[in-house]
Amino acid sequence: MTTTLRRTTGKNRAKELVLDLLDVAGIELDGPEPSDLRVHDERFYAQVVRDRELGLGETYQQGWWSAERVDELLVKVLEADLRTRIRPSRQYVAAAVRARLFNRQTIRRAASNASAHYDIGNDLYERMLDKRMIYSCGYWHGVDDLDSAQEAKLELICRKLHLEPGMHLLDIGCGWGGLAQYAAENHGVRVTGISPAIEQVKEAARRCAGLDVEIKQLDFRQVTGTYDRIVSVGMLEHVGRKNYRPFFDANRELLVDDGIMLHHTIGSNMTKDYTDPWFDKYIFPAGVVPSMEHLGRASRHDWVVEDVHNFGPDYDRTLMAWYDNVEAAWDDLASYGEHFRRTWRYYLLASAASFRVRGLQLWQVVFTKSLRRSPVYQAVR
Repeated sequence: MTTTLRRTTGKNRAKELVLDLLDVAGIELDGPEPSDLRVHDERFYAQVVRDRELGLGETYQQGWWSAERVDELLVKVLEADLRTRIRPSRQYVAAAVRARLFNRQTIRRAASNASAHYDIGNDLYERMLDKRMIYSCGYWHGVDDLDSAQEAKLELICRKLHLEPGMHLLDIGCGWGGLAQYAAENHGVRVTGISPAIEQVKEAARRCAGLDVEIKQLDFRQVTGTYDRIVSVGMLEHVGRKNYRPFFDANRELLVDDGIMLHHTIGSNMTKDYTDPWFDKYIFPAGVVPSMEHLGRASRHDWVVEDVHNFGPDYDRTLMAWYDNVEAAWDDLASYGEHFRRTWRYYLLASAASFRVRGLQLWQVVFTKSLRRSPVYQAVR
């Protein structure tokens, strides 16, 4: 159903427009539902109308609005597709232009972008994540806690890769070493893990000490050698549109002919060259969530898609577990400041809302090389 928005003039126009949009989404101002909106500063209205997604996030950071359940408010905003009812902000248009003109994930920029998010403090991630510090979607099939969900995900990946003792696994974007450690301990493989984020590299090396694991501070474009298996978990979101094909080409050179490659990635229903301007500015600089079209273009001819597994709803549950962990541990994290707390809350809850309405997916995609004889791949769940 299309709703005609009231047209007003003068200083109240922005407020009237926002109130119309809230009505479309079934959100009340100062209403009784946990998803209803409380406005604490009247400047909220003009900034949201001017900056759309960026404005909504920044006004939350500034404390200009609140809701008992921010995630559910954002679910209603997304279900009503309210962003399409306001003209794109200048920042949104500028981000789209930059993404088309420039490679924002060169080797130098990729290291800086990674550091901006992953090097902000291991103490935050230690309290937010599971015991293995896995910063990606858990697999909640038959389990009820975050530690178990992440271990189930790691085992699922290892089984999909058909790991055997003595194989050499390349872990691109190895994070704090959780997958490398698990694969070496439980499947007897040798692992080379790479990340451009120095704090991740240090912690991963510490966690994997004594195992047949080597952790290096490298970009994927700097890796050499050959590997029996290649995996990336939460890495493709940082590769960038201009680098998808070079990424797959580099992997083809690194993987043995009868090898298996798995990429675990957030997936978008839409093919875009840029991301939400709020997330680009405050959370994942230059990050882009790939679509199936992106992956298809990057892998065509040279790769066989052996298996696609979507368990996007599990990311909603994972994000809410992370949110609960941060809130419970905030007394130990208070040095980050209240503005950071609101920023991080909004990041986790807005992300959960996107998965809840199925605007984002979580894909595990298994590839083998094309034009090669190889055993028939057996998919597992």
